Amino acid sequence: MKSKIKIQLAREFRKTPTKSEKIMWRNLRRNNFKGFYFRRQHIIDGYIVDFYCDRIKLAIEIDGSVHQKQIKEDAERQKILEVKKIKFFRVSSREVENNIDLVLKSLEKFITPYPNLSPIPIVMGERN
Repeated sequence: MKSKIKIQLAREFRKTPTKSEKIMWRNLRRNNFKGFYFRRQHIIDGYIVDFYCDRIKLAIEIDGSVHQKQIKEDAERQKILEVKKIKFFRVSSREVENNIDLVLKSLEKFITPYPNLSPIPIVMGERN
């Protein structure tokens, strides 16, 4: 269940993205990445993930310096969500900022082995 506090927190995160989140969002939004629809700062079972594609149950997490202090908490959260068949693609903020093309190639390779990954066809004029 989504609490009002989590919803407000997710909104705040969307309003004030980090540099690496801005870069990644430019490449994911509006079905830009292989036709897949991603949401940013999406709440799943009370946890906020940086980016999420429901169609392929994929969470993308950009780990900045704050994550060095919460490694155990991040691992526990990921383990809980993986029980729901959600896959995690983790990347450092430094990688996103310094080589987004390599990150996107790695992401494409990451999702390739999963079944039923055909993107939703994009209809001209459709807005997401």
